[in-house]
Amino acid sequence: MNASAIIHDGAGRYLLHLRDADKPDIWEPGCWSLLGGGREPQDRTLLDTVVRELREEADLTVADLEPYAVEHVTGTDGARVSIQLFSARWNGDPDRLPLTEGVMLAWVRPEKFPRMRMLQSTRTLLERHAAEHPAPAESPVAVAGPVSAETPSGTVLNVVGVHLYLERDGRVLLGLRHPDSAYAGGSWHVLAGHCEAEAATVCLVREAYEEAGLVIDPADVELVHTVHMRDRPADPPRIQLYFRARGWEGAPELREPDKCVRWEWWSAEGLPDPIVPYTRAAIEGIRAGRAYTELGWGC
Repeated sequence: MNASAIIHDGAGRYLLHLRDADKPDIWEPGCWSLLGGGREPQDRTLLDTVVRELREEADLTVADLEPYAVEHVTGTDGARVSIQLFSARWNGDPDRLPLTEGVMLAWVRPEKFPRMRMLQSTRTLLERHAAEHPAPAESPVAVAGPVSAETPSGTVLNVVGVHLYLERDGRVLLGLRHPDSAYAGGSWHVLAGHCEAEAATVCLVREAYEEAGLVIDPADVELVHTVHMRDRPADPPRIQLYFRARGWEGAPELREPDKCVRWEWWSAEGLPDPIVPYTRAAIEGIRAGRAYTELGWGC
């Protein structure tokens, strides 16, 4: 048998492991999965197995691992495997874990599962666990209101967006947003997403894989431009971070066709129209060697 760990933070997030996509001989290549692995001779119990695997894969020690269920799953190669699943709570920072296998670790909420490449059995399992362990209701926080009673008067939240500036032979990767997209429908835009409770580079790597199937090492990205903007006076202010990837694996795929209908490489000197205005400003700033742009503050 194998042993894996369902690690959650008690607030609705699950710690998931993105496995290597270029190793077809491993279990679940290119998929989001749970940390864990096969029992070895030195393991007296399956609890020993999962404790060892967490330590070997990410130097992660989790207290109070408890048996949750035994699942029989089918891998992408058709093999049937029995897995003893353990469950535990942990709320640390996955960015600080020295991952030795796979691409990355990230906190993920259940609503993201349908958009991620994972075995159906893994998705069903996690959704069941989430239904049995609902996240506590959070107190609503106004986006433009004070962060807490301890913050200085007038402090407001800024939405943080991450953007991938991918350039190849003087051409920039842009996606044509679906006409029905809630934002910028029918316009060209770089690959982008909103930061959740995660580091900006982790968000960038996650979004690149989820949206386009691109595998990027966080060590291969650098911040090249920042746009601080406000679309309208009533809108929350936004900080848009643009990261350049010095290297990546894979070719752009349409992984979220409800958001993007086409990826295309465009000359940085002949950008398409229409294009999201702040993306045009950011690309022009990057090409000119500027690090910062402000937009919309005179409205």
